[in-house]
Amino acid sequence: MKLQKITPFLWFNYEAAEAAIFYTSVFKNSQIITTGPMVTVFELEGLQVMAINGGPHYKLTEAFSFYISCDTQEEIDYYWEKLLEGGGQESRCGWLKDRFGLSWQVIPSVLPELMNTPEKAQRIVQAFQHIIKFNIQELKNL
Repeated sequence: MKLQKITPFLWFNYEAAEAAIFYTSVFKNSQIITTGPMVTVFELEGLQVMAINGGPHYKLTEAFSFYISCDTQEEIDYYWEKLLEGGGQESRCGWLKDRFGLSWQVIPSVLPELMNTPEKAQRIVQAFQHIIKFNIQELKNL
């Protein structure tokens, strides 16, 4: 197994393999590459990720997140629902934390374009205070 040059490395207490199974069930183009008692390597949409059962010394935080670019509202709804399964928590501005504590940003792919439109950017930034899960049509209507 050859890893990509730069690989995200996630520290779990003891549930690295369980998390990998969950993530590969959410993303269609994914697979578990290898799993063992300490380390599991998996791939999500072409991105290899390494996960370790490292014990309780460190916890995942919002300082690291995966950003999911979604082309449709159906995609946003799908990832939002799936990643919250089993005890995840919603946050603001398209962020959520899954049941393992990993943070995700579920973001419409049109958002960067809308943010580069001066007349819309200011309204969108103001709306961020109230947005939990993004709604593409609502963003376009701002």
